[in-house]
Amino acid sequence: MTDTDIASNTEQPPHRRAVKSFVIRAGRMTAGQQKGLDDYWPSHGLTLEQGKLDIEKTFGRQSETVLEIGFGMGLSLLSMAEAAPEKNFIGIEVHRPGVGSLLNEAGKAGVNNIRVYCHDAVEILRECIADESIDRIQIYFPDPWHKKRHNKRRLVQPAFVEALRTKLKPGGILHLATDWENYAEQMMDVMSAAEGWSNLAGDNQYSPRPDYRPLTKFEKRGQKLGHGVWDLMFERTA
Repeated sequence: MTDTDIASNTEQPPHRRAVKSFVIRAGRMTAGQQKGLDDYWPSHGLTLEQGKLDIEKTFGRQSETVLEIGFGMGLSLLSMAEAAPEKNFIGIEVHRPGVGSLLNEAGKAGVNNIRVYCHDAVEILRECIADESIDRIQIYFPDPWHKKRHNKRRLVQPAFVEALRTKLKPGGILHLATDWENYAEQMMDVMSAAEGWSNLAGDNQYSPRPDYRPLTKFEKRGQKLGHGVWDLMFERTA
């Protein structure tokens, strides 16, 4: 996936600039991506200014709700929404081309159980997502910031994990996936040390990829080259 849209530290002092785990890259919108924004943002787009999200009103129903942070171009999220029309899906992505792409493909496919934010997820989580309102949060292949001096930009940090915990319902699931072993190890360390979580696979164990997470083209290519992928699934217990 593309760079994720989250600040890796939600507790920076006000006089310091928060460390970001994403970089806004300049890029031209394709005609299809622009069409997605033009045609489907009014019905599928959500904004910070709207304040606290009323999920039942937004989707017109009470249903299990999945939140994905950093959905990239959105193909994986769209596939999940198509496969589970009975669930609500909310995506947060800071890159406009990705948002436009997802909206365009969802519109063409007639998929109506997706809503999206195009904004920094730290602010969306704080201002728009109510506590104990989400059944599953998923973050797939966030930027690994593989250079050691950049590790502080990785999004899976203790303060961020605690912020996510409060948004999940008791018993809700946080699902992480990465193809960088060092990042997987860091994720495991952070999650294992965090209060209020239980590893569904057992202490310090990685989970097999669940059927609902699509195998991306990037992931398939990596598997052929012998690259590993690590899934972590933790349940909110407190």
